Amino acid sequence: MENIGYVSNHFEPNGQEGPIRCIFFCEFHPTAGPIISCQEPEQYISKELFDSVSVYIITKAELQRSTITVTLSDYKILGFPVRIDDKKYPRNAYHFNLCLVCDSNVRTVHYEPVVTKLSDYLMAMEIESNFLSSGKASTKLAPILKQVIEELNTKGECALTEGPTATHLKVVHIRSDPSPVADHQVPVFIKELPNQQWDLTTQQVTPYIDGFNHVARIAALSDVENNLVKACMQNLVYYGVVALVPLFQYGNVYCTTPHLKLLAHDINLQSRCLKYVAASQRQLPNFRDVFRMFAAMTRGTTIRDLCLRFNPSNLRVNERKLVQFGVLEGLIRRVHKYPILLSESSELQKSLSGAANLDEICCATCVTTQQLEDQLERDHNVVLLWK
Repeated sequence: MENIGYVSNHFEPNGQEGPIRCIFFCEFHPTAGPIISCQEPEQYISKELFDSVSVYIITKAELQRSTITVTLSDYKILGFPVRIDDKKYPRNAYHFNLCLVCDSNVRTVHYEPVVTKLSDYLMAMEIESNFLSSGKASTKLAPILKQVIEELNTKGECALTEGPTATHLKVVHIRSDPSPVADHQVPVFIKELPNQQWDLTTQQVTPYIDGFNHVARIAALSDVENNLVKACMQNLVYYGVVALVPLFQYGNVYCTTPHLKLLAHDINLQSRCLKYVAASQRQLPNFRDVFRMFAAMTRGTTIRDLCLRFNPSNLRVNERKLVQFGVLEGLIRRVHKYPILLSESSELQKSLSGAANLDEICCATCVTTQQLEDQLERDHNVVLLWK
């Protein structure tokens, strides 16, 4: 038995985006009832399947002009039922629904504006010239539906012109909300700030984003309230302007990820890497030296140890930019220290639950990493968990 349900203005948190598999136009025929008049590709939705869900697609008045989703075991059908009241129609009304069909496990929320706009476009043509109800809907709609599905799947947009009526359809991809921003995180520009009218907070804050100042420091330097800076960073992350990386310190420990092997084979990634990590653009470092430095990042090896071993300045490498590039590209990851209190004798016991790392605690208590580490080392009731 099919799993059937409809939702209006729903939220799909887990599904991935996928292509449109079919687009069909259905209407309420005065004698035959709900029927599919035209679909692309043809016969994609069988009559038997449509008949089993038509009550959810050609709907009652309560769901008119609402986006609806019918979820089946193999398909997800997205529609926008429309009713035009006029005495010229049998039963004094004309019902239709223009529907998109996708795989059942994908998100369809980003197609909702398309379905709504396309339905309004068809309604306007019907009111103007009986475009849909004239009995020739299949012939007229076939090329339109074919154009819509092909162009939306390949280009993400489609321009339609039928007589004096025109419309432009565009798939708007929905981004997920970024995670909350923490005081100790460091924003890094990953693309140029678009030339547009940003709010006053963003204008005050962005000059202090240098890839090394953490959020709390940016708030202090820009004289902007901390929560406003966090909201600003979250907004910039949402629009793909900045990424957040861990605070750089020479005592930091990093380890490689499986993605490092991509650097060994991807020529374009290698080129971007050498330009990014170079101490001077006049003379780029040797790729072999850069790769050796990345490969030497292991648990227990600090950046200070790495610098003593390789002497990056002699290799024409900026070690700060090296770490930054590695984190941004997922080639390496930070190994944090999480202090855990074994008793209740420490004055920092509230912070030492194992949930907060040293960067977070330092920002919250306004002490340096060295001061905190010295204090924790003297306390035999504290152990450090590396992860």
